[in-house]
This record gives sequence, C-alpha cells and structure tokens, in this order.
Amino acid sequence: MAAVPSSPPLLNGERAVVSLFIVAVLCSLPSSLLSHGAALSLLSLLALSVEILADRSPSPLSQFKTRPGASSGILLGAVTLPAVLLSKLIQLSRAIALREINRQEVDYMAMQYWAATASSLAVLVFLRVVMWRSGSANRWGALFRLWFAFVPIGALLCVVLLNTGVPVAPVLLWFVFHGFAAVKLVQHLLNTFPSCASIGEALLVTVGLVLYFGDMLASTVTKLHGFLALSELMPIRYGIKRSEISIITQGLILGLLLFPIIFKYVLHILNRLLTASNTGWRAHYHILKSIVFFPFFAFLMIVVVPSWMQLVHDFEVHPLLWVVKFIFSEPVKRLSICSFWVLAIYVSVQLCYNISKNSKLERILLRKYYHLLAVIMFLPAVILEPLFLNLAFGAALAGFLSLEVIRVWRIWPLGELIHEFMNAFTDHRDSDLLIVSHFSLLLGCALPIWMSSGYNDRPLAPFAGILSLGIGDTMASMVGHKYGVLRWSKSGKKTIEGTAAGVTSVLAFCLVLLPILTSTGYILTQHWISILLAVIVSGLLEAYTAQLDNAFIPLVFYGLLCL
Repeated sequence: MAAVPSSPPLLNGERAVVSLFIVAVLCSLPSSLLSHGAALSLLSLLALSVEILADRSPSPLSQFKTRPGASSGILLGAVTLPAVLLSKLIQLSRAIALREINRQEVDYMAMQYWAATASSLAVLVFLRVVMWRSGSANRWGALFRLWFAFVPIGALLCVVLLNTGVPVAPVLLWFVFHGFAAVKLVQHLLNTFPSCASIGEALLVTVGLVLYFGDMLASTVTKLHGFLALSELMPIRYGIKRSEISIITQGLILGLLLFPIIFKYVLHILNRLLTASNTGWRAHYHILKSIVFFPFFAFLMIVVVPSWMQLVHDFEVHPLLWVVKFIFSEPVKRLSICSFWVLAIYVSVQLCYNISKNSKLERILLRKYYHLLAVIMFLPAVILEPLFLNLAFGAALAGFLSLEVIRVWRIWPLGELIHEFMNAFTDHRDSDLLIVSHFSLLLGCALPIWMSSGYNDRPLAPFAGILSLGIGDTMASMVGHKYGVLRWSKSGKKTIEGTAAGVTSVLAFCLVLLPILTSTGYILTQHWISILLAVIVSGLLEAYTAQLDNAFIPLVFYGLLCL
C-alpha cells in the first residue's frame, strides 16, 4: 500500500517566531490600546487559519503562480505591518503621557494602523473565498472563520471611533476603500509578476502600497478642502505637519510606480498608430519606444510630480531646486558623504562584478558583501546626517525604480545593458521578469529610519535595518556557510551556529554603538530587554522563514525595539 503523505504540522518554526512577535507586542499594550490589540489578535488567528488551510489543502491557491521554493507566508505577510504600526502606537502613547507630542499624531498613526488591518483583513477574506470556490474547505466552516474575525474587528473599530467622537460611517467607508484596493492590488501583483513573490511577500507589499497611496490621497484631499467643499470626505484629519523630505520622497516613489501603468497605455496607442499607418517604422519599434519613453518620463518627474509636491506642501521654490538648496546648505559635510558613497559603490560594484564573472564563489556570500557595504555607507550618516540620509534613501529608491522600469521595458539603448549587469547579482529569489533583492535591501535599511523620523525615544530603532541585515544576517550566512553543522530543520539550510553568530554579533555591535550614541547627544532610553528580544526574535525569523528575509526582518526588529 502507498504511504499516505503526512499533514504539515500546525506549528512550524516560522509560525512560532511570528507568534512570539505578536505576543511581545500585545504584552506591551497600555490600557488605551487594548481594543487595537484585540483586533491584531483576531487578525492573527484568521491569518493562521488561512495559512494552515493553504498548506494542507491540495493547491487551493494554484491560480496564483508564486515564487518556487517559498512557503505561502500568509501569517507573516498579514500581521507584520499592523503589528509594527501598533508598536509605533505604543511608542507614541508614551510620548502623549510625557506631553512630547500632540494628540493629532497619535490619531494619524491609529488611522494608519486600522487601515493596514483593514487591508490585511480584506486580502485574507479574498484568499479564503478563493479556497472556498476551489472546493478545498467546508462552506459553513469557512463562513464561520470569516465572520469570527470580520465582525469583531469591525465592532472594535466602531467602539474606538465612537469613543473619539469621530463619525463612524465615513471612516468605515474609508477603510472599505483600503480593503478593496488591497484585494485588487494583490491580484494584480500575483498575476502580473508570476513566480516573483510568495503570497505573504505580495501581501506585505500590497498593504504597504495601499497605505502609501491612501496617505497620498488623504494628504491631497486635506489640502484641497481649504478651497473645495471636501472636508466631509476626510473625517479624521491627515493634515499633520510633513517635512519637505517626506513629501519629495513620497512624490518620487508614487510617480515612478504609476509611470509604468500610464506608459503601458501610451505604448498601446503607439502600436495602434503604427499598425494603422503601415509604415516602415514598425521595424524600428524599439527606437520609437525609447523616443517616446524619455520625454514622457522627464515630463512626469520634472513637471507632474513636483506639481503635486507643491500642492501638498507649500514649497517656495521648485522641489528640485529645494533639494539643491538643502544639499548646499552644508556643502562640505553633505558633498563629502556623497563623494564617499559614490567611491564605495564604484569600487564595490567593480570588485563584485568581476568576482561574479570569474569566480565560483556562491552568489549568496557575494551578495552579503553588499550588506556589509550598507553598514559602512549608512551607519555614519545615520549618526551624523540623518535628514540628508532620509533624502538620499528616497533618491536611491527612485533611481532603482527608474533603472528597473528601463530594464523591464528593455528601453533602448540602456535596457539590455542593465539587464545583463543585474543578472550577475541575482539568485533563486529573483527572476528575469522582476529583480527585487536590491530593493528589499535598500528598503530594509531605509524604512526603520523613515519610521523613526519625528518623535523617537528608542535611539537604536533607526538602526534596525542596518543591524539586522548588515550585521546579523551577514554574520549568520557567512558563519553558517563555513562552520555550520547543526541545522534547524532537516529540509532547511540554516544552521544553529549561523544563527548564534548573527545574534552574538548584533548584541556586540549594540554594546559598541550605544556609547557612541551617548557621546553624540542621544539620550539613552533603550531597554536591554527589548534589545535582547528584538535580536533573538529577528535571528530566529532569519533561521526559519522561507520568505524574502530582507523585507520582514528589519520591520520585526524595528517593531520590537520600539516597545
């Protein structure tokens, strides 16, 4: 008789680490945020049930072609951003008690938390419905699990809104908009970029983008309501004071993300014109595409995007001129940092590119060199020039997005050259369609720094990405590859020796970094309990997760440091 395949265990390593992360956040809640914690608990239970069903049923989500070799990651993808935002709310609640900030900032972060929860909840409901239609689950059981999470979370939100005196219906409609947008976006990502991401990774990106686009829309409506009757559309004000750097970064990123969608329709029109004209230009289509691409791209980035920036924030000059003025306000320090970055990148790229072409060194070890490079480049700037680093991260992300658009569309004459160059640094997590590893490393370092802008009573929080990726992940990979013997699981490659090296190296680096921060004027309020918890949990997550760890580990590390 053929052996019956055993069902996967209910509690694996990744789920245990995520559960530990959620429990740590919930145990730190003040009484004013108990309803928020209850919503996170219900969301986690629903995400866990959906993930277990997805792993146990025969291909219930087979309509989505996910990244080969990765688990579904639904639990991790669904709870990461809501949990991090809740930890940020815990941090801001301490500031309210000390009267360091005003109530408006807390209300804004609470809106972001509920929007993230609504987005994750909507995607989970969508995935559950897909499984239901595939016949992989009992209908009444599916309905019970959906209502078990959906109705209580909605009721908790209504209670919170009623206690704050905010109109319930418009805010619920606002969150329904987030949920609908999240469902459509996660479908688009999984269908447009097959085999590029797991469901959990797509869910994390989806919730982040929906929050970012929703914030952009809310900021625009808040600005417009002064001369248009739109105030009733935004019952909770998103009009907290934004810095020029955050507005510039948001405009650049959202403009570059919208550009491929618009350019796709432009190319469709061009194809129809060439077909109708029946001329010889069809043979030179790649040149025509390039001729259309660059002027259209320049118009968007020089005219359209800066116009939105000037609408939302009252710039006295063109935003690009503001950037130049900002850099030259302290030219020696900031231009020196730029020169150092350019030199470091040039030397590193030349060295690593030659090694990748002429050596049998494994790609994973070669790529860890860039993690160390991130430490060398970003660590001094976080301490000495955090505002300039914020702007530099936005510019770097905009540059990466621009190059990826050119590579994907194969825009002549740079598209093929960029594609060949980037292929020298890819691994099994990348594909020819979409290369994401460099994005995840940059965002992993940048997001904790961006999220720490404003009030921050945890001086190590901005270093979360640099510590977890540049130090911990690098040491874990190098030591585990060279000396690792004891594996965490029979099927995995991660070793206990590697994880121990990563945890130890981060703790040692914290011991060195904290006195340096003290000497530069930081007031040390970081508790060693939160440091130990953050280091251990992020190290275990790196050992157990099959997801793109550059995306999740810095957020989990940051969230625990804020407690």
